[in-house]
Amino acid sequence: MRESRKKSVAYPRLKGITSRRIIIAFTIICVACIGLCFRVGWIQVVKANEYSKMAIEQQTRDVPIQAKRGSILDRNGKELAVSAATYSVWARPAGIAEKKTGDEKRAAILNTADKLSEILDMDEEEIEAAITKEQSLVKITKYRDKDTADKIRAAKLPGIEISEEVKRYYPMGAFAAHVLGSVTDDNSGLAGIELKYNQYLSGVPGRWIKNTDVQGNSLSYGVEKYYKAEDGLSLMLTIDEVIQHYVEMGLEEVQRETQADRVMCIMMDPKTGDVLAMGMTPDYDPNNPRVPTSTDAAAYLETLPDDKKFEYWNNMWRNPMVSDVYEPGSTSKLLTTSMALEEGLTSLNEVFVCTYRYFIAGVELHCWRTGNPHGAETLVQAVGNSCNPVFATLSQRIGLTKFYDYLKLFGMTEKTGIDYPGEGNPILQNIDTAGPVGLATMSYGQGIAVTMLQQITAISSLGNDGKLMKPRLVKALLDSEGKVVEEFKPEIVRQVISKKTADEMCLIMESVVSEGGGSNAKVEGYRVGGKTGTANKAVNGKYSDETNSSFIGMAPMDDPKIAILLVVDNPKGVKYGSQTAAPGAQKILANVLRYMNIKPNYTQSEKNTIQNAQVAVPDVTGKQCYEEAVGILKSKGLSYVISPDPGEDKTDFAVVDQYPKAGGRINAGGTVYLYRE
Repeated sequence: MRESRKKSVAYPRLKGITSRRIIIAFTIICVACIGLCFRVGWIQVVKANEYSKMAIEQQTRDVPIQAKRGSILDRNGKELAVSAATYSVWARPAGIAEKKTGDEKRAAILNTADKLSEILDMDEEEIEAAITKEQSLVKITKYRDKDTADKIRAAKLPGIEISEEVKRYYPMGAFAAHVLGSVTDDNSGLAGIELKYNQYLSGVPGRWIKNTDVQGNSLSYGVEKYYKAEDGLSLMLTIDEVIQHYVEMGLEEVQRETQADRVMCIMMDPKTGDVLAMGMTPDYDPNNPRVPTSTDAAAYLETLPDDKKFEYWNNMWRNPMVSDVYEPGSTSKLLTTSMALEEGLTSLNEVFVCTYRYFIAGVELHCWRTGNPHGAETLVQAVGNSCNPVFATLSQRIGLTKFYDYLKLFGMTEKTGIDYPGEGNPILQNIDTAGPVGLATMSYGQGIAVTMLQQITAISSLGNDGKLMKPRLVKALLDSEGKVVEEFKPEIVRQVISKKTADEMCLIMESVVSEGGGSNAKVEGYRVGGKTGTANKAVNGKYSDETNSSFIGMAPMDDPKIAILLVVDNPKGVKYGSQTAAPGAQKILANVLRYMNIKPNYTQSEKNTIQNAQVAVPDVTGKQCYEEAVGILKSKGLSYVISPDPGEDKTDFAVVDQYPKAGGRINAGGTVYLYRE
């Protein structure tokens, strides 16, 4: 009885405890469910748009489609800059070892790194580090060729993708580098024409928008949109590839002979303002614009800190012919002479007397020729002699205000407006403080600093009947089929001097080369005119011993087709422009005039000189012993080339033909080609 009571009492107590536990658990579950309901409601209703956007972003792949950058062509259609197809290799780390764990995952990563290392010739550890990054997409390498891309595709490596991109390529290397400029890694203009016309060249990129899974595979229910890229327009320059070649070849020779800091040259069509060539030494290769072409310079660059490297690169890319100013020296005497002639303040036959010393406003100035003054000389002779006192005298006749007016007319007080970035501003003395002495020094090219482009543009007007042209580097914009989209016409800025004065200046310039100080620029058979200049460089506000030696000229002077300005910056040894710049200009002009099919017209004395300098080619065709043929050529002072080249084979052979043919005349020391069986 007692035992049954105990049981009956214990049972309800246990039942109550269980019930409470059930109630508590049920309450917790209800609260959790209510919380989950609120959370689901929060996600599905309140945050629905945000999470939907996140899901779309995770599944949406927006692939940019690069537009093909337009080509840059010379005036005859020769490609100077093109866009070549290249390939980049990408990795999706999540897809390389998908559904693999532990050792299998590690093995998949190592296998991918090993195969890519072999194909790409890259360090395996570097690739492994890239493909194990916690990123959705990693670029492994870029600028690879099609063969490499095909090998990677054939390997069928999970998580590895290939994308096609466009890379700028300059087929002629450093050729015309300071005109063309270069581009950044993303194909945006960095310098030169590439920068100036970037908006036309770059085109409009396209996009490929699609829904993908984590491996980049398209989703069957996804949306896909493709927006085609619009390729950039091409440029046709005024530059002539052949003339540019002759200029660069001539500059290298002048650089070797003078050991100058740099040598620069611009060639222009005086009738149109077209820049036909523009080059300088040293240059750089825009295919690799951050590495100097000189091994010594490249080694030096590596020693510089990063901030100094940027400074070095900017100086290397900078085009001083457009951006920097220099004191033109005696080449400016042509402008002073034209001012005085135009104003009727002198004539070609006026006689001046140089006594070495002369005074302007009580200040003693002197001629460059010490100890032996020029004495009596006509205006034409004074230009040829580059006699400073004559031009100081002319400047005082012209007057300060009128002189500055003419400087403005010649475009020497403002930028030319050429289609090129970073054009420099001229530096002139303040008209209010220049005074008679400042006027005198400016008359012969000191105390005034202009760009090379300004100087050749101004002097070119003398060969264009007195009309000043706006210089230009681009003739037209072309579409992908080579059709002209927009053409840029030559632009006359203004009439500076009369045709009569311009004709007189052409006669004076021709006299300077034929009889005066510019004789080293003479080209046999052609009427060349010009003026030399030598000006000390200003350093820290004072004139130094360093010079800018120059020659400016045109040809043929009866109807100028080409103008040239060559500046030798700080030549070592001989400093005078007549000895440093004029010979280089002569070599360039000789090649260019022949290339332009301008027929020479030799004087009798030139014909005699040429005749005496040439030898008749002997007849060696049919000689059974080539050593005999060689002996005959050597006796005439001629060299030879055997074709086909026998190499190391010294076996005797017969000469079956020759060039030039027997009886022709070539320069002494010239080459005769011998053809063997």
